Amino acid sequence: MSKFHTIRTFLKLMPVVFALRKDRREWVRKQGKNVDLNRYKKNARRALKTFISLGPVYIKLGQWLSSRADILPQPYLEELAKLQDEVPAESFDKVKPIIEKDLGPLDQNFDFVDTNVISGASLGQVYKAKLQGKDVIIKVKRPGIEKVVEEDIQVLKKIIPFAMKFVDPNLRYSAEAMLSQFIETIHEEMDYRIESKNLKAIKKNMEGYPKLRIPSVIDDRSSQNILTMEYLPGIKITNVKALDEAGIDREQLVVRAHKVFFTMLLRHDLFHADPHPGNIAVANDGSLILYDFGMVGRLDSKTRLKLIRLYLALIEKEPARTVAAMDDLGMLMPGFDRNIIEKGIALSIQAFHGTKVDRMEVRALMDLANKTMSRFPFKLPKHLALYMRMTSILEGIYLTHKVNFRFINVLQNILEEENIIRDAYVEELKISFNKFVKSIDSAIAIVPEIQQFLEQNKNIQANRPKSRTILLSGSILSAAVFVGSTILYSTNYLAGEIGMIGSIVIMGISVMLKEH
Repeated sequence: MSKFHTIRTFLKLMPVVFALRKDRREWVRKQGKNVDLNRYKKNARRALKTFISLGPVYIKLGQWLSSRADILPQPYLEELAKLQDEVPAESFDKVKPIIEKDLGPLDQNFDFVDTNVISGASLGQVYKAKLQGKDVIIKVKRPGIEKVVEEDIQVLKKIIPFAMKFVDPNLRYSAEAMLSQFIETIHEEMDYRIESKNLKAIKKNMEGYPKLRIPSVIDDRSSQNILTMEYLPGIKITNVKALDEAGIDREQLVVRAHKVFFTMLLRHDLFHADPHPGNIAVANDGSLILYDFGMVGRLDSKTRLKLIRLYLALIEKEPARTVAAMDDLGMLMPGFDRNIIEKGIALSIQAFHGTKVDRMEVRALMDLANKTMSRFPFKLPKHLALYMRMTSILEGIYLTHKVNFRFINVLQNILEEENIIRDAYVEELKISFNKFVKSIDSAIAIVPEIQQFLEQNKNIQANRPKSRTILLSGSILSAAVFVGSTILYSTNYLAGEIGMIGSIVIMGISVMLKEH
């Protein structure tokens, strides 16, 4: 890696960093209100052009940042979301040796290969071919891309932490995590064996799902550098004119797209994390066709329930539950100030939703994250960041079609069909109960005099009438439950109220037993 390359990249990025520093500080201070949006958009466009000029790795980085509401102001997210994974293709003469090195002579592996590229991505390029009389596509790794990626990653490791720290010291947490996640993801995308495995897993998971098509992999024509699949042509999902001409119901199409991707997220442990318009096509019967499974997210059942709890808390306008779910998801740095974050969440929810919580959509979620998360040292675990990327890209598709659509309705349908809401509430009750028990322990611990009194007066109690002992024990337990409930009330109103009522019931039972 040459010093010239590092210096050149640094000089190109610094104007973007300086502009971001000013824009982000103002955006945070004014909470995104009464700002010069034209200036923001202009600076965001400059960032987009800079990423394109720096090449494939930076295009990928720009795409990755386009969903990072914890790092960038909303206008930057919207502009970078326009980054298409398209780079001028290398000539087939440079690609052919890669295919033949892994598979052998071209004419022995395919009936015919069209040397005109049909898609030139940042890490690979795609060609159409024929195999045993059937149309297939061949995805080939871009020549020399490994060296380019490794050199650029070394540069990013030097520049990004400095740049983000310069923009906002709090961002050093997000920057470190983001860069680590980005590096891991780009390495996965460069191994087509991993993409093949992802594709097969998702295809199996979604088998039988109505109006969804996923291409099959041709294993004996695939390798680490090559992925051969069946050819499934269709209309690009954002080509409104072509979809209308084909008689496709675009409102149902948007609903179907969200159902497909959120079913992956909520029902299975693997989801497609890169649903940009180039990766989704529509067949003549309205079926969705999915391409490119290089970038996927994984959520285990525990994480999935935590995410649902977060959704439910936001929908039900409960900042304390929202913060608790975010903490459980690993989104908050150690030592965070709960009161400040709860206030930020509460203000954002009020500003965006008012009383019509049921109308909350993906954009509101992203805006909420942007306006709140940019003010505190939040972090996003890798697959939660991929989840946010998925949702923001789907939101862009919805906005293109401008149809009557309520994301929250689709989400609720999926949750109800899978009984996930019930499971999430059960999990919520378990957590509340554990907190309640700990609160009671804490309440008893703060009154050691009572414990000492009980120890020192065992003999007196032994000679005391049973009824008075019951009343004393009941009073102590009732007091402990009440104090514990008041502690719990600050984070879970319902459980706190139940606990307070419970303390009264305990006291009442003690009095009744005393009288007998």
